[in-house]
Amino acid sequence: MATPGIIISAPTSGAGKTTITLGILRALRDKGLNVSTAKIGPDYIDSKFHERASSGRCVNLDSWGMNRLQLQYLASETSKDSDIFVIEGVMGLFDGALQSGESGNGSTASVALELGIPIILVVDASSQAQSVAALASGFLNHDKRLNFAGVILNRVNSQRHGKILRSALSDSGIKVLGIIPSDHDLNLPSRHLGLVQADEIDALEQFIQKASKSISSNVDLSAIKEACQSSISGSTEANFLKPLGQHIAVARDLAFNFAYTHTLENWMRLGARLSYFSPLANEAPDNSCDAIYLPGGYPELFAEKISKNTTFLTGLRIAGASGKFIYGECGGFMVLGQTLTDASGTSFSMSGLLDLKTTFENPKLSLGYRLGELTTDCPLGKKGQTFRSHEFHYARIIHESGENLFSVHDASGEFTGNLGLTKGSVVGSFLHII
Repeated sequence: MATPGIIISAPTSGAGKTTITLGILRALRDKGLNVSTAKIGPDYIDSKFHERASSGRCVNLDSWGMNRLQLQYLASETSKDSDIFVIEGVMGLFDGALQSGESGNGSTASVALELGIPIILVVDASSQAQSVAALASGFLNHDKRLNFAGVILNRVNSQRHGKILRSALSDSGIKVLGIIPSDHDLNLPSRHLGLVQADEIDALEQFIQKASKSISSNVDLSAIKEACQSSISGSTEANFLKPLGQHIAVARDLAFNFAYTHTLENWMRLGARLSYFSPLANEAPDNSCDAIYLPGGYPELFAEKISKNTTFLTGLRIAGASGKFIYGECGGFMVLGQTLTDASGTSFSMSGLLDLKTTFENPKLSLGYRLGELTTDCPLGKKGQTFRSHEFHYARIIHESGENLFSVHDASGEFTGNLGLTKGSVVGSFLHII
């Protein structure tokens, strides 16, 4: 029997759905429930907050980047043996790739339809009164196939404000599951790629406890539990990115932390051994590995330190010279290059394994789903194989030379150019493969 679930969504980004999700996760856990959790979309950062709040793992669910079998498998495998499955949405409820209206456009709504899970709409009510009814009604009536449990009103300014909001929604027949007062202490810090990482916030546990207390005091958790349901089907195994080798050394620290849980778990399930090392701690990859994975992250924040960590950089160079497969995504790709220039204009030497120079001076946003087609054979796959991926960075390439790794189209099918580099056994690009 499928685990009952609920999706926390909102009309827009910034409505407070992450904080509310964290509060609900912890409040339910504190009531003795076994809670499982997921984050919709290509977001590595929010999932780490979920893990801290729920004391369990969190996976990403992406209806554009994953096929239906993969999506159903991850949802089933993640929620099994739990009492309730809590999923945080991405952006606004209907926001997704350009082929909007299709079941696989990456939106929260498309995942809700695929998994048969009801939605709670989190509304930032700080700057509205009776108009909240028109807003909520519009979202609830936009797609009649969706199942709405109700709304949570966030950032309500006073008791009187709450009464006005509740009255307006009551007249519209919309169920109010909670009214959360404004509290500036319940705002998480952010930076250019999203929230500051969970491991960087010293007082995160206190923040989660405060969010849980606010939820317990102001939200009807019993009504949420009663509204939960799902039509998650089967647990037939589904594969994702194949292992890069038999023993994969994976960089993991605050500079290299953007790796999908489902990718790493799939590698292990298929028999690969994973070992972890910290470039920031000046650790080299395990000598016995046959492949190295440098995920994305924030190397630009630690560029000077990375440039001085000779044990790490020498280890990479020795591995490259010996023909071990090295794969870098986004931040990892930049570290495979010759130099990385930070926002102040200071350049720092990197590994030099690829003929690439990147900079954060005059940053330019590159964001969106991408379909990357391999232009050459490599351990990622054969020439012509395609990967559903995501691109999200502000870095610019100021020099590159060599053979490109991918031919790239965006979600609408428009060709956006060639991307990434390959040199010997070393490859990388700005694409995060989903």
